[in-house]
Amino acid sequence: MTTTRRRPKWRNGTGSLTAPEAAGIPLEIAASYARRARGLLGRAGLEGALLITPCASVHTFRMRFTIDVAYLDRDLNVLAVRTMRPGRLGLPRLRARSVLEAEAGAMERWGIRPGTRLSVHP
Repeated sequence: MTTTRRRPKWRNGTGSLTAPEAAGIPLEIAASYARRARGLLGRAGLEGALLITPCASVHTFRMRFTIDVAYLDRDLNVLAVRTMRPGRLGLPRLRARSVLEAEAGAMERWGIRPGTRLSVHP
């Protein structure tokens, strides 16, 4: 007998993120093509984090600030965490299904590192 776990159908909106060392982190969800393409472009900063889904790689061209990027698999397990300065192109992660972006230093404060499992509450 096999059991299948239902994956969430992501939609644009807001929610909260729970990480090992922080809970209730404000979260924006970018699921449509237009919202994913815009991402953090044109912003001077970010309160909380931005979840881009589906997504396997990001860039920081035309961005105004340095960001932390966490690549997530389909179960929201962290595959890798990188800090990216403006004007960079991130390498794609083959198993990544979503990307979590936040201001530089936030991932460390929240305890987000490879192997961490996150939970999102839309």
